[in-house]
Amino acid sequence: MTATPERLMRKRVGRLWPAVLGVVTVLLAGTVVAMWPRAAGPTTSDSAGRTLTVATWNMCGVARWSCAGTGSRTAKRDAAAQLATAGGARVVFLQEACASDVSAVRDRLGGSWRSFFRAYTWRGASGHISTVPCATGGKEPAGFAVLSATRLSDARGVPSRQPTLGLRRGILCAVVAEDALTVCAAHLSRPGDDRAHPQWELRDDQLRALAAAAPGDRVVYGGDLNVGPPDRGAPDGVWPPGPYGSDRECDQASAGKRSGRPTHVSGHKLDYLFTGLPRERCSVRDTGVSDHYALLLTVRAD
Repeated sequence: MTATPERLMRKRVGRLWPAVLGVVTVLLAGTVVAMWPRAAGPTTSDSAGRTLTVATWNMCGVARWSCAGTGSRTAKRDAAAQLATAGGARVVFLQEACASDVSAVRDRLGGSWRSFFRAYTWRGASGHISTVPCATGGKEPAGFAVLSATRLSDARGVPSRQPTLGLRRGILCAVVAEDALTVCAAHLSRPGDDRAHPQWELRDDQLRALAAAAPGDRVVYGGDLNVGPPDRGAPDGVWPPGPYGSDRECDQASAGKRSGRPTHVSGHKLDYLFTGLPRERCSVRDTGVSDHYALLLTVRAD
């Protein structure tokens, strides 16, 4: 890969990172480290029934992206696995993960676990697209993933508008077959990420693509969306009607509220989980080994 992507080493405060191409399939087995809850959101339903917990977490796992001081790879793998073993998650979205971290977490959690990984890519001035490595000069890809305790079907990348020059993120969707639940994990662009057109806003198109990829009620979608909530200074027109409307966000207190607790050490909310199913619980957890907090949503899945 050319040296161009190495310019991605930037400040972590307010940072909102990578996502896009390359595919892998995975499985997991479990042991863990302590993860400290920041506070659980109010329970939104008191009805008994089958529940399912979905988690999303930006691991800050690419050391050269100013993540070197956030914790060891072993500690990050432990924290990711603990989203399942301690947090009860049956589906986990990970961002800024090295491919081997995803497979290590999968193998640790057990033979029933599956995963779908996609590498971040870089589009150069010539139009050539290359995979973004985890380490400078290395070959192991950095990317984002969906992990599931049961079989995933119809795993696919979702087309979305991406920078014409620079780092490309993306959207992954799959069906958790056992629950007939569509899950979509995303890592969206930041303002200025298109080096050729830094004034372009890409997140509006990307959010529309994400919401359109998860129609109906039996969906959970989200991830590191690199944008604030509508009630917390998001640019006008960025959020489409579905999120915060027909689909409620994990930490959305009521229909009229469109915000939530911070999920980043800078004090901003950048990470989201939306669903059309009844919400049972929302938790924000500081893993202690990333600049992002983990977000866990429990839904009624019966």
